[in-house]
Amino acid sequence: MIGFLGGTTLSGASQWVAAFVQRLRELGRIEGRTVAIEYRWAEGRADRAAEITAEFVRLKVDVIVTNGTPTAIAVKQGTATIPIVVALFGDPVASGLVASLARPGGNLTGLSTQSTDLVGKRIEILREVVPGFHRLAILGNVGSPQSVMEMGDLRDQAHALGIDVVTLEIRRTEDIVPAFDRLDDRADALYVVADPLVASNTIRINTLALGSRLPTMHASRDYVEAAGLMSYGPNSAALFRHAADLVDKILRGAKPGNIPIEQPTKFDLVVNLVTAKALRLAISATMLTRADEVIE
Repeated sequence: MIGFLGGTTLSGASQWVAAFVQRLRELGRIEGRTVAIEYRWAEGRADRAAEITAEFVRLKVDVIVTNGTPTAIAVKQGTATIPIVVALFGDPVASGLVASLARPGGNLTGLSTQSTDLVGKRIEILREVVPGFHRLAILGNVGSPQSVMEMGDLRDQAHALGIDVVTLEIRRTEDIVPAFDRLDDRADALYVVADPLVASNTIRINTLALGSRLPTMHASRDYVEAAGLMSYGPNSAALFRHAADLVDKILRGAKPGNIPIEQPTKFDLVVNLVTAKALRLAISATMLTRADEVIE
């Protein structure tokens, strides 16, 4: 039995689930026939993830699949014996989840989206797209160690480029609207730091950004599909497909601590032209040609 603990919500992760289940099927593990999957949703809350982990321990699942660093930390704290596969998370070494990428040790493995180049690349893309870009707002969950690290990297790289930074710190859903209220037209663009709490509130964040006429940069396509302007990062559905490969290995007897944590090598640029039009923002033909996908 597989315990699937989604860090966000079913609606927000439906494409990820579909990719995971399809890959399992290709590997001969057909849901409802040769493998059972119990689905639960943490809705961006670490306390909820801890409760679900305890339930999976009682159910004696064979492996737990999850996503997001805060959720992975909650699961790891809840069991030291059940194998854990994290379909996407940030820096598992810095967050204390594993000993090293090559030899994780313990009961956890997965796919890390960690890349020091991603933050700089996203800022570069914003500079190309947003006229007169001098002030960047950063929205992130300061309750997540991974988000705090990314926000620090963002501040450093933005300041090195002469870009002023305004930080919108959140810890729960109720903090999002007040954070935008405090912004008060002090930014030219918004960088949204991905984590389960943020992902669970994607539509709310993008709606508020549109109301503030702020072009947004995100980590993956899912956010752009929900009215974000742009994303640059790994393909999340592809990572969940690969997570199915890791689950298959573990169910065949492999130890998660011996399976190296991999990092994606391909990154997609996605642009939402509907959002660009709503912002009255012209996207150059050059940028559209570079994009891996354009949503119209």
